[in-house]
Amino acid sequence: MTIGILKKTYLNFINGEWIVSSSGQVYKSFNPANTDEIIGYVQNSTTDDVNLAVASAKNALTFWGKLAGSDRGAYLYKVADILERRLNEVAECMTREMGKTFPEAKGETSRGVAILRYYAGEGMRKVGDVIPSTDSKALMFTSRVPLGVVGVITPWNFPVAIPIWKMAPALIYGNTIVIKPAQETAVTCAKIMECFEEAGIPAGVVNMVTGSGSVIGPALTENHDVNGITFTGSNQVGKRIGKSAFERGAKYQLEMGGKNPVIVAADADIDLAVEQTINGAFRSTGQKCTATSRVIVHRNVYETFKEKLLTKTKEITIGDGLEEGIWMGPSASENQLKSVLSYIEKGKQEGATLLLGGNRITGGSFDKGFFVEPTIFENVTSRMTIFQEEIFGPVIALVKVDTLEEAINVANDVEFGLSASIFTTNIQNMLSFINDMEAGLVRVNAESAGVELQAPFGGMKQSSSHSREQGEAAKEFYTSIKTIFVK
Repeated sequence: MTIGILKKTYLNFINGEWIVSSSGQVYKSFNPANTDEIIGYVQNSTTDDVNLAVASAKNALTFWGKLAGSDRGAYLYKVADILERRLNEVAECMTREMGKTFPEAKGETSRGVAILRYYAGEGMRKVGDVIPSTDSKALMFTSRVPLGVVGVITPWNFPVAIPIWKMAPALIYGNTIVIKPAQETAVTCAKIMECFEEAGIPAGVVNMVTGSGSVIGPALTENHDVNGITFTGSNQVGKRIGKSAFERGAKYQLEMGGKNPVIVAADADIDLAVEQTINGAFRSTGQKCTATSRVIVHRNVYETFKEKLLTKTKEITIGDGLEEGIWMGPSASENQLKSVLSYIEKGKQEGATLLLGGNRITGGSFDKGFFVEPTIFENVTSRMTIFQEEIFGPVIALVKVDTLEEAINVANDVEFGLSASIFTTNIQNMLSFINDMEAGLVRVNAESAGVELQAPFGGMKQSSSHSREQGEAAKEFYTSIKTIFVK
């Protein structure tokens, strides 16, 4: 397989053109499975580049916002068709750039296609309601109007799906965009921009600026022509963005961390629970905000579950995600690898028992990549760092409990509330979990990771700013309600 010309220099996409950054500087995008391979060179942009992109988006806003929803949808359908045609190319680029296995990358890219088509159809749905007036001779109704210029800041772990699930609803509801992708996956984002360009998206409607988050992020959030910011990433960065947007009255949407539990009840299907726990914890090398991080198991089935979990985890194959039969790829970057290893060390230092893994994988081709073993701890208490903090790697903590009530209390004993799942065959257990679990996404007899594109997605507590993405819920962020009274 080949994505074409490696080591290509990718420019910013501003006002329908590919533009060199005003800094004149570029940075390298490496393959985390083999750092000898350079995927491409990407612009290291400045505040001036952001300002130019925002001005272009603002200039395009009136034209784009006044198009019929069906006409905006037609553009999204075109982008979807182009992305589908280029699916293998984009997926391979994703695998080379951030390490996700090729089958997973293809699945994510296919999801991007489906999201584009879903929101293309939203262009034909209603945008308001008729409301009875106390004046019998008047007509009162609501309409939704675009938010305006939207700054989109996306992470590296889902470099196709997350940008598209932010951009597609923003566009269909009449907004224009400036996207700042993660540095680690800017080449993949550039390929998405190529699909928009090929679809003939009008100049200025979609703009991309690449570079350091410490430069581009503030330039976007502090620009008074940016009406809203949608962000997915760390809590630390998200809170800074929220504070900056709030201070100048801009709308903001933050999707941040998770510390997602799985509860295994005494009556669970153990084999199913083991399979889905492994999928939730170790797929994508644990680099999902909804990844399983804590596994809370009833004492009566703990030993059985643990032994089956260890046996199945040892069967995981690790390597370059483009190789046949590889189940788990590398950490996305050296910094991410170091972060994961530091959490593993904290777990050992704080008294947790390391059952499996815990090391960087070395030797042969592994020396050129950022590979870490799937890692399992037990004897983990709720005050330990590996219980409380998001690791974003293939590390899980086992916790033993005596009752379902205790399991739910333990599961809720963190600052996050993104996703959670339970394995049980008892309806009352299901209902107790659904009612009492403090999470925006709860799943029964399924892994903690994953949500369907037509359903609202978002967290509780410190996991989000309490808005929702995807599905029809997306319009709540990307539009403003206007009430009209006619007499």
